[in-house]
Amino acid sequence: MTTRPLERPVRCAAYCRVSSDERLDSAFNSLDAQREAAEAYIASQKQEGWRAIPDRYDDGGYSGGTLDRPALQRLLHDVEASRVDCIVVHRIDRLSRSLLDFAKLAELFERKGISLVSVTQRLDTSTSMGRLTLNMLLSFAQFEREIIGERIRDKVAATKRKGKYCGGMPVLGYDVDREQKRLVVNEEEAELVRHIFRRFAELGTAFKVTKELNAAGHQTKSWITKKGTLHAGRAWHKGHVYRLLNNHIYLGQVTHKGKHYPGEHEAIIEQDLWAQVHAILEQNHRARAGRTRAKLEALLRGIIRCAHCNCAMGPHFSRRRGKQYRYYLCVQASKNGYDSCPVRSLSAGEIEGVVIDQLRRVLRSPEILAQTYREARAQAEGQDTQDFSEQDVVDAISTLDPIWEHLFPDEQARIVQLLVKQVDVHPDRAEVQIRAEGLSSLVAELREHEEVAA
Repeated sequence: MTTRPLERPVRCAAYCRVSSDERLDSAFNSLDAQREAAEAYIASQKQEGWRAIPDRYDDGGYSGGTLDRPALQRLLHDVEASRVDCIVVHRIDRLSRSLLDFAKLAELFERKGISLVSVTQRLDTSTSMGRLTLNMLLSFAQFEREIIGERIRDKVAATKRKGKYCGGMPVLGYDVDREQKRLVVNEEEAELVRHIFRRFAELGTAFKVTKELNAAGHQTKSWITKKGTLHAGRAWHKGHVYRLLNNHIYLGQVTHKGKHYPGEHEAIIEQDLWAQVHAILEQNHRARAGRTRAKLEALLRGIIRCAHCNCAMGPHFSRRRGKQYRYYLCVQASKNGYDSCPVRSLSAGEIEGVVIDQLRRVLRSPEILAQTYREARAQAEGQDTQDFSEQDVVDAISTLDPIWEHLFPDEQARIVQLLVKQVDVHPDRAEVQIRAEGLSSLVAELREHEEVAA
C-alpha cells in the first residue's frame, strides 16, 4: 500500500452491513453501532491526518456472500474515482464473507492504494502483518460460512427424508398450512392437476394440453408469501406442463437429490395414472431422439480441443461391419501420427456424455451454478455480459433440469453450444469452461419466455 504525506488528509469511508433487516427502523440499530465505532476509530487517528467522509455506506439486510449490494457498489465507484483513501469496517466479514470476492476487492484496493482497517480486529492492511492477518481472518470467515451452509443442507436433507415440507413456493394443487408447516390439498387446484394428467394421457403431447389450458383461461399457481407478496399465476407453456407431470409431490412423495421419500401430505395422483403418463413421456422422448439424432452431427464441433497439443479436435466418422462410429480426433495426431499425441482420439458419445452430465450437475445445483457464474463472469471481465445477479441466474436456469430429458436433442445441442466455451481434453481428464455470456444469454431467453407467457 502507498504511504501518503501527513499534510494530506486521509479520506476514510466507514462501511457497515447487517444481514437481517429486522429492527433497522429502531432509533439506534446495528448499522448505527457499527458506524459509531468506525467513526470513533477514525477520530482516534486524527493526528495521522484521518478524516471521516460524510457519505454513509450502509447495507441493511444484505448477505456478505455477494458483492451485489447498493452501498458497497457506491463505495467501490468512489474508490475507482479516487475519492477514498481508507476503508474502515467493524469486522472484515462486514465487507465480504467470500474469499473469491474479497480477492477481487483486495486487488482493487491494492491498485488504488487503499488501506483497509478493521476496528474490532485491530487490522490495518497498510502493513505486511496486517495483510497476513487479513488472509487468516478471511479463511476462517469462509470456513464458518461453509460450515453454516453444510448445517443448513444437512437439516434440509433430514427434514425431506422425514417427508416434511421445507418451505418455498407450493406447487399447483397444494397450499401451505403455516402453523403446522405442511402442505394441504387445495381441492379446486387438485382437480385441475388431475385434469392435466388425464388429458396428457389422452392427447399424448404437452403442446396440445398447454393449448387447451390457455384456451380455457387456466393459469399456473398463484400464491402469497408469508410477508404478503403476491406471486400471480401466468399463462401455461410446455415447460410448466412437463414440470407438473414429473413432480413426485403429486404421488405424496418428497424428493431430495434424486431420491423419493413418503411425504406427510396427501397424494393427488393415483399410481396407475402416473405410470400411464410416464410411459407416454418415455415413448415420446425415444421417438424425438430417433428422428433428430442424425441431424446432430457433432455436439462439440468447434469447442473441443486437445490440451496436450494445444490444437482443435475435429469430428470424424468411420464405418465397420455396417455400423457407424463417431469420434473426435486431435488435428496434430491426424497430421503427425497417433504416436505424437497421448490424447489422439476419443469416442464422441462418451465425451459428449461427460460434458452434458457436468452441465446438468451445474443446472441442478444452485451452489455450483452461482459459483460457476461468478468464475465465468471473472473470466469474461470486459466482455459484453448482461447484468444478472447470481440469484437471477439460479432461478432461471434451475427450471431447465426438470425438463432436460424432454427437450429435443437439437435443442439440447443448442444449449450446450451456448453454455460451453471450451472443452480441454487432457490424457487423463477433460475440463469444461462455461461461457458467462452464454449463461447471460440463456437467462435472458428464459426470462423473456416467462414474460411472454405471462
